Amino acid sequence: MALISFAPLRIPLKRRIQTLAVLFGVFIAFLAHATGLVLWLVLFLSKYWPIAIFYATIIIVFDRDRPSQGGRRFSVIRNLAIWRYFCDYFPIKLVKTAHLDDNKNYIFGFHPHGIITAGAFGNFATEGTDFSHVFPGIKPYLLTLKILFKFPFFRDFFMGFGICDVSKASIRCICKASTGGNAAIIIIGGAAESLDAHPGSCTLTLKDRKGFIRMALQTGANLVPVYSFGENELYNQANNPRGSLLRRLQDRIRRWLTFAPVLFYGRGIFQYNFGFLPFRRKITTVVGAPIKVVKRSNATPAEVNRLHQLYVKRLKELFDRHKKEHSDYPNATLEIL
Repeated sequence: MALISFAPLRIPLKRRIQTLAVLFGVFIAFLAHATGLVLWLVLFLSKYWPIAIFYATIIIVFDRDRPSQGGRRFSVIRNLAIWRYFCDYFPIKLVKTAHLDDNKNYIFGFHPHGIITAGAFGNFATEGTDFSHVFPGIKPYLLTLKILFKFPFFRDFFMGFGICDVSKASIRCICKASTGGNAAIIIIGGAAESLDAHPGSCTLTLKDRKGFIRMALQTGANLVPVYSFGENELYNQANNPRGSLLRRLQDRIRRWLTFAPVLFYGRGIFQYNFGFLPFRRKITTVVGAPIKVVKRSNATPAEVNRLHQLYVKRLKELFDRHKKEHSDYPNATLEIL
């Protein structure tokens, strides 16, 4: 048996373009922020240093808070043809289960995090699955770590997708729009949940995650549970059960750096055994029915807990209703930690 399984030489051009599109997506996820910083330093240390200084001044003085004020999306970036190839690689599918009134604002709770949240990016940060046609009148804002918007050039490219930071100010800005039609997509489990992203795992970090519930009550935005089947199947991860030495070390680093040091591997560009590309695994992102939220500026802990319990109940129902059709593990049970 061959140790390395190489890709055949004769592959349809469409599949090669899909691979290149995902390679670019992986670059955005893991290297684009550092590339932006290096580019700024190169400019700063060259004869073009005035451009670097001018850019930094504009950002610090005039544009520093833009990621928490709705960002600066560009439809051209979201509609690039490359994102359709990106979504077709897996493929990624967006499933609508209920109508969303475009006079209302929403907070989508996205589960699970996975390694690279390919489903969240493909469905909500691009038009690769035709979000604007599936949910007409709804404008999605995918929210991510605030630290990522500290990197020059990358921050502007990232905001072009409609991506904003996940701060309270950002959520308020999106969900208080008087015209409605905004959806803040929050990956609830965050970096902690990525450490449970093993194939077949249905473990969510959600039990003590109630900040998004409080924001829904403060803004009156309706809650929408979202489960992305197949997200955890894209990569293999080192064995790191809770309580193990590796997991304790990863958790410590995560608390220090705000992102998780996940030890994972996928496939390569020309072979299928190891590399940083995700495996071709079907991702089906199911958007549940909205949970009506009555605005409460000063919600009590009891009110927060009741809404959180209802949200968890609806999420479990969504998972159980669709797992047989969209999951490779039809008998799986959703575990809430």
